[in-house]
Amino acid sequence: METVFIKELIEKILNHLSVDARFEEVRELNGGDIIKFSVHTEEPHLLIGEDGKTLMALNHLIKKLFEQEQEKNGFKKINFFVDVNDYQEQKIRDIKDKAHIMAERARFFKSSVELTPMNPYERMIVHSFFTNVEDIETESTGIGRERRVVIKYRAI
Repeated sequence: METVFIKELIEKILNHLSVDARFEEVRELNGGDIIKFSVHTEEPHLLIGEDGKTLMALNHLIKKLFEQEQEKNGFKKINFFVDVNDYQEQKIRDIKDKAHIMAERARFFKSSVELTPMNPYERMIVHSFFTNVEDIETESTGIGRERRVVIKYRAI
């Protein structure tokens, strides 16, 4: 019921935009913890924007609209995101790959390694990536736009 509502909401918003885009699929990720709503377009830059800022705004808008209807219609809370041409999924893979490389560097030098500044969502991806890794610990440091993840090697 919730996914049908979100799909229809995405389609309504896409119809109001001057972008030729179509809804593709709904897919569960992380064993059903996250639901991905895929959109495809030949003009992805119009929906993604610089560094994904337009896509982040689109996601924020859809989540706020869903939250408003959630109370009215008794929808359960779900964790979801809208992805355009698999941009976010690729970005998550890139963040995990970079974090993996930096963790290997921390292991090799038996020290801590700082990543470049990241937004809260990207930092959460890195922290969750190392949740069950015994010899690696992560922590966020810095303030505002300079906040970053530090990957620390822990001898076992």
